[in-house]
Amino acid sequence: MSTFARGDLGRHGRAHLLAASVFLGVASVSAVAPQAVLAQTYRFSNVEVNGNQRVDASTILSYAGIGRGEAVSAARLNDAYQAIADSGLFETVELLPRGGTLVINVVEYPTINVINFEGNSRIKDEDLASIIQSKSRRVYAPSMAEADAASIVAAYEQQGRLAASVTPRIIRRSENRVDLVFEIVEGAVVEIERISFVGNRAYSERRLRGALGTKQAGLLRRIIRSDTFIADRIEFDKQVLKDFYTSRGYVDFQVLSVTPELTRNRDGYLLTFNLREGQQFRFGEITTVSDLDDVDPDEFQAAANIKPGQIYNPLAIENTIARMERLATRKGMNFVRVEPRIVRNDRDLTLDIEFAVTRGPRMFVERIDIEGNATTLDRVVRRQFKAVEGDPFNPREIREAADRIRALGFFSKAEVSAREGTEPDQMIVDVDVEEQPTGSLAFGLNYSELDGFGAAISFSESNFLGRGQSLSVRIDTSSDNATSRLVFAEPAFLGRDVRFRFSALYAETDEAYNALYDTKVAEISPSLEFPISEAARLELRYTFGEGEISNYTGNAAIIQADANRGGLSYSKIGYTLSYDSRLTGLDPNTGWQLQFSQDYAGLGGDLEYIETTALAAAQTTVWNEEITLRAELEGGALAMLGDDDSRLLDRYFLNGKIRGFDGNGIGPRDLATPDREALGGNMFVVARFEAQFPLGLPEEYGISGGLFADVGSVWSLDTPGGVDDDFNLRSAVGFSIFWDTPIGPLRFNFSEAIAKEDYDRTQSFDLTIQTRF
Repeated sequence: MSTFARGDLGRHGRAHLLAASVFLGVASVSAVAPQAVLAQTYRFSNVEVNGNQRVDASTILSYAGIGRGEAVSAARLNDAYQAIADSGLFETVELLPRGGTLVINVVEYPTINVINFEGNSRIKDEDLASIIQSKSRRVYAPSMAEADAASIVAAYEQQGRLAASVTPRIIRRSENRVDLVFEIVEGAVVEIERISFVGNRAYSERRLRGALGTKQAGLLRRIIRSDTFIADRIEFDKQVLKDFYTSRGYVDFQVLSVTPELTRNRDGYLLTFNLREGQQFRFGEITTVSDLDDVDPDEFQAAANIKPGQIYNPLAIENTIARMERLATRKGMNFVRVEPRIVRNDRDLTLDIEFAVTRGPRMFVERIDIEGNATTLDRVVRRQFKAVEGDPFNPREIREAADRIRALGFFSKAEVSAREGTEPDQMIVDVDVEEQPTGSLAFGLNYSELDGFGAAISFSESNFLGRGQSLSVRIDTSSDNATSRLVFAEPAFLGRDVRFRFSALYAETDEAYNALYDTKVAEISPSLEFPISEAARLELRYTFGEGEISNYTGNAAIIQADANRGGLSYSKIGYTLSYDSRLTGLDPNTGWQLQFSQDYAGLGGDLEYIETTALAAAQTTVWNEEITLRAELEGGALAMLGDDDSRLLDRYFLNGKIRGFDGNGIGPRDLATPDREALGGNMFVVARFEAQFPLGLPEEYGISGGLFADVGSVWSLDTPGGVDDDFNLRSAVGFSIFWDTPIGPLRFNFSEAIAKEDYDRTQSFDLTIQTRF
């Protein structure tokens, strides 16, 4: 018998071993009469198995498939050998015919003692262990070790380390055990040095690069991973480009090819997208037809929110179909389907849309199966479906549910499919998800021009206890103030599309914003928010709190009066009505928001007033979407209902609402005091205008510029006491630098006040976290 010792055994080594064993298996017969053996048959009355320790002899015989007394040819012996060898249980196999006895000699694969990883630093051992199939205390198999090595290489390729290599090695131990070691050479990250486009006419390379998930290597290449070359991401970027162009009316758009090319030093890629844009189309005639007796086409036509002349957008068609099908459901018409029929007019570059209201097949939802959610409760996923078991099956609603599941942010993968159930008219919906981390704990430093340097600790969980609820706790401190806030939200209160929110706040200030007093505010507020139309929502809330001004060291009589009142509580109810045009999806480049709020304080507590605020905001892009224009108009009024005057804590100061002025920098001020202390006002209005545009820098730096102009005022006191509380407009203009960083979008404002009062306090520079429209 032969023996075979090895440290590494790959695919080629195994092939040689198989050939050697086949030769040994027939050598004792072919040595005498090689030509006769090929036709000779054998009958074995006995089978002898040697060398097996863990695998039972009967198991080996079952692989061989040779029965006692059965006529066996040499070819059949070879097949038996192959079957035993292919079981993956044995390192070597021999079949030796000895008269009426078949001798099977085997050497079992060793057992894996431990698995080690060497040379890895970018991926942790525990993460690599979850990738491979080989496990401790299981049988070692060279083929599985090679497959595990390939899986590890693929994991490194996902990080852009295309030069990574992995070699599996074994270290033999006593008692037929081995240590399995994966020797890893991670290699360097291959970055994308440049992304370019060929064939783009309507949009610049800068605009197209901004739409892609893949980015060029820039200043923050050590932190940003989206600039590493990952082949799988190219297909995603191709779809992103198609969606980008199609939503802007370019229905014939194609990505002809994507060419990745290594740089001369082989340390980066040049990525080139070859495009065919085609022509931009607009909506033409919009009509609705139906051959159903119970359908009034005019009624369904009224549900369409598409107007002729608008730039073609597939999302607008999807929204119209959804509106029409919801109308049919409200009218008790099941299995109604709306099919868009598109007629292309190349001469005037329009697309006529005919919505055909038809009766679809009678299909029902048999059940919804959810797999992969180890933490997230089934009901969190299930409530994303508007249909339940027994409801009519609607493919469009299933697609929309899949989008809602992905939008939760709880899963790294969410696939939704449908298949036939136990009956032809029954459908089973399968949901396959993979969970991802949804919580974070952060410690850090922060900086604000108003508050100075400070420290912050925060905890947030968007899928609390797997219930789909969100919980966040944040504590911020600085030299002048400290704020603690807790927010809990249930997005589907009582199983409905109702968002329940509970917030608690405790804040202290110590002569903040140049004030000569301290403040304390504690507040709790539960609320309910729900939709009242496709794009409008209503929030109802209750707020109870208490505020106090203390340690006043100034000379303003109005502030001293507030400090003498001590801590005062307030109990108020309120509502906010909001409208967001972007929810209709008609225009990807233009959107506007409206918000109106009122709060009534007087349900107990020490204060009675009505506070009213309103906000209107709009944004659009011009010059082939290179420049973004924004405008906001905001105002508020505080009306006291009792005999008491408004408090300093309740009045407006416009901090953060108008640029170019310091904290507590504008509004009524007691000029008779040495420090000219700010008093705030009962009313305010402010308009903000800005334009954001590229500066010509490489877009991978994430830096752009902007111009802004703010104008507004805060005024009105209940008892001015000789203080000027008239409506005096202030305005400021300035230049902004926007920088998208991993910690958030930073904004640097350089401003100049051009209309102000002599007593106002200005500020020429501030650094903030940019808020998005």
